[in-house]
Amino acid sequence: QVQLVESGGGVVQPGGSLRLSCTASGRTSPSYTMIWYRQAPGKDYEFVAQISGQRNTTDYGDSMKGRFTISRDSSKTTTYLQMNNLETDSSAVSYCSNNTGQGHGTQVIVSS
Repeated sequence: QVQLVESGGGVVQPGGSLRLSCTASGRTSPSYTMIWYRQAPGKDYEFVAQISGQRNTTDYGDSMKGRFTISRDSSKTTTYLQMNNLETDSSAVSYCSNNTGQGHGTQVIVSS
């Protein structure tokens, strides 16, 4: 069983930054691709970013390119999402996931 726990959400003003973390425990594997996605109130899930397990290849949703950075620590148990220049439409619950499942999410609120 693998558990994924997100943290780092909070309230930030437009233009601000947050760094989210996703820590995996249990029978995890460094070869898993880790994915961040989000869901804003009343909207569908939206792909945010992913990082591959083998080569740390990254990919981003179109509106995140240039503002968000996904990375992982050397043990590949923690995945990070650095979010800069946040906009009000970034307010959402952000989730991390891999082959085994997803976490419960961490809420990001962008508001002045």
